Formats: sequence, C-alpha cells, structure tokens
Amino acid sequence: MKNTFGSAVSLTIFGESHGPAVGAVLDGLAAGLPVDGAAIAAALEGRRARGDGLSTARKEPDEVEFLSGVKNGHTTGTPLTLLLRNTDTRGGDYQKTAALLRPGHADYTALAKYEGWQDAAGGGHFSGRLTAPAVAAGAVCEGVLAALGIRVYTHIARCAGVDDAPLDPLCESLPALTPGHFALIDADREAPMQAAIRAAAAEGDSVGGILETAVTGLPAGIGEPWFDSVESELAHLMFAIPACKGIEFGAGFGFAGLRGSAANDPFVLRDGRIATAANRNGGVNGGITNGMPVVFRTVLKPTPSIYKEQSTVDYAAMRPATLQIKGRHDPCIVPRAAAVQTALTAFGLLDLLTVRYGTLAQKHGLPGK
Repeated sequence: MKNTFGSAVSLTIFGESHGPAVGAVLDGLAAGLPVDGAAIAAALEGRRARGDGLSTARKEPDEVEFLSGVKNGHTTGTPLTLLLRNTDTRGGDYQKTAALLRPGHADYTALAKYEGWQDAAGGGHFSGRLTAPAVAAGAVCEGVLAALGIRVYTHIARCAGVDDAPLDPLCESLPALTPGHFALIDADREAPMQAAIRAAAAEGDSVGGILETAVTGLPAGIGEPWFDSVESELAHLMFAIPACKGIEFGAGFGFAGLRGSAANDPFVLRDGRIATAANRNGGVNGGITNGMPVVFRTVLKPTPSIYKEQSTVDYAAMRPATLQIKGRHDPCIVPRAAAVQTALTAFGLLDLLTVRYGTLAQKHGLPGK
C-alpha cells in the first residue's frame, strides 16, 4: 500500500475516517517559506461540511496541528507534518450493516486487498475524510505558488445538471468566485444548484457534477514527455479524489469532433512573448507547459452513500441481501471537492516546478519570470 506521491516535493497522507486523527507529511519544501494559518483555514473552510442538508451532518473543527517542519510561522526545511483530529465520529452507524457491501464504495475491493484487516468504519482509509489533510498540505503549496505569481482557480462548472457561467479558455481575466460553499462565477446559478441537490436528497438520492480548474502564471517548459507529463501527474492526483471518474484537458473529448485545422492553437507574439491564439490544448503540448493557462475539468460521480434500498451481498453469510444505508452522508460532494482539486493541483505543480528549477526557486523565484 503506497500513500506517498511526488518526486522533488512529496505528500504522504495517513489515518482513517473514524480513527483518532488524519494527517499529512509534506517533504521537499525549502526552509523559510511562510506558512499562512489563515489561508490554510480558509481552504479547509471551503471543504468543510455544514450540516445544512447540502452536505453531511458530520462537523469536524479541522484545527491543524503542526507536529514538525514549522517554526515561527515558517518552514524549517524538514518534513512538515500536520494533524487534524477526528472529534465527531459515530462508528455505531456502521456496525449493524458491517457485512453488507455498499454499492459504489470500496468495501469489496478493500476486503479483497486487505483480507478483512482494514478499518472499515466510515470507509476507513478510503473515506473522503482523508482529503482534509490533503487540502491543508495543498494550501501550503498554494501559498508558495502564489508568491511565484502562479494562481490556481477552481469553480463548479456543473452540478446536479445546472451549469455555471463558462470560463474564458485564455483566462485573460479570472472573475471573482462567489464567497461561501459554492465556488461559482455566476452567483445566480447557486440557488438552482442547491434546489436540485435538496430535491435528490429528499428522495434519498445523490447527484454529481463537473469541476473546472485553471492555472495561470506557469512558465513554459514544466513537465516531462511520456510518464511524468503535466497531464499524467495532474490526472494521477485528481483520481485520488474519491469520487473522480474522469478528466479532460483543454477541449478534451471535444477534440473528437474537430479537424486538425480547428484543434491546433496557432502561435502568436503577445507583449514580446510567445503565446497561442487559442487554448484548446489546455496549456500543454507534448506533456510540457507552453506558457498558456493550464485548464482541465474533472467529473465527480454522485455520492455512493444513498438512503434508497439497494441490492447487495452479505459477505459474511455469502448470500444476497438488501441494504439501506444509515449514518451521515453528503447528497453531493461537488462543492466541497473544489477545495480538494485546487489543493492537489497546487501540490502537483509545485512538485513539477521543483523538479525543473530546484528547491531554492520556491523561495527566490523562477528563472525568466
């Protein structure tokens, strides 16, 4: 079992949904980088459940404890270890149905892999609870990128069948996102999204959606061909988000309906720099950034924990069974996942930048910028 990702900068996550705590270790940061507690808290606030019928009733304070790697508000250069304690767990919600495999969950695959030794309460290590320390660690990385003039921007492109306003592919101006739980360009789209989520929840069901991320300020030349391409690194991280089932960069699957003459991005000179007139390739050519905004979208499936009765198998008795899930669950995780997507993107890009320019560039800036 491997829980570490990254090369020059690495991220390890640990813990279980109903264990005493969850946490992360972030290694490869230069010494002396500021660690903004308010920015970390703001990122976690975007991910936090509110118990308002739009997300789970489980409420965790998510107060970050730094166990190592931070002193006087700055990195020490040694592994940064952070902890978030679990304070609102209800393991009893899962005891009566412990032998019933939850459709859409990792119950069966975890059983097959760990032979019954896994902590299954609340999904254990497979739970979305593990995204909390990832968000905290990613917020540290996002602060480093911001100091280098790089911005990571994620909005809810679609949720419960309701679309947000479209994002300019060139990202010449990134509009302010609506404050609060729903990261939207158009505030008027929030009410119909909420209504659709509540309607599904009232029927014991759930909904999914699409998140879109744009990264501006990246220099050309980041990433590798083949196995460590920008697309493969980011895709690997996005698929770590429990509900992610697909990703596309730039025009994505829309390329299938285009000819090459329409799919290519012509090169131009803009303010004395090489740029492209369009951005259908999402800022990446040959696995390497071309200096344009990196733009990608992920699709998140409906939350598998629904309150409708479902067919399943009782693995202890090895017989067919029915299951009606109890406990506290999100009817839609899309709004909360926006913070996760931003955090993991920031981490992945900081890793790629450090591979290219070294640790000192995190503190002193990127060449040519």
